Amino acid sequence: MKKIKNQISKIKNSGYKAKLKRIIIREEYCMGCRLCEVYCLVQHSRTKNIIKAYKGEYPKPQPRLIVEEKGQISFALQCRHCEDAPCLEACITGAMYRDEKTGAILCEENKCVGCWMCIMVCPFGVIDRNREGKKVISKCDLCIGEEIPVCVKNCPNEAIVYEEKK
Repeated sequence: MKKIKNQISKIKNSGYKAKLKRIIIREEYCMGCRLCEVYCLVQHSRTKNIIKAYKGEYPKPQPRLIVEEKGQISFALQCRHCEDAPCLEACITGAMYRDEKTGAILCEENKCVGCWMCIMVCPFGVIDRNREGKKVISKCDLCIGEEIPVCVKNCPNEAIVYEEKK
């Protein structure tokens, strides 16, 4: 069984050699305004309208990142799109996959069975259950279709940047 899992893991991760752009958090600039959460929630809403997303959509969409705060320190926390992603290894259905073009770790919702193995193995605790009633996960997808993720684009202090991994 372990041999099969290793072979599946190699297939899932094979062929990906491009440099991945990553979201980098500069906590020294974060003031905890949570605008990244707001814009992320709106980006992943059905209407793409801030008022409708917060007041008119049911179930209410959820942001794909969270802002952590303790005292004077605050920072956004979202999927790191790891090179050696444990969530890819743990996914029993193959719903978690690496996008060949961007290198982002994504979830194919129609394959996800809600076993939550990816949530359990994520070393950063950034994969969450989807609260929209579907038994699938919710995580940062780097705003598929956008040139720059909305959390980066709308951060007033440039505490969130999108750059190639060094």
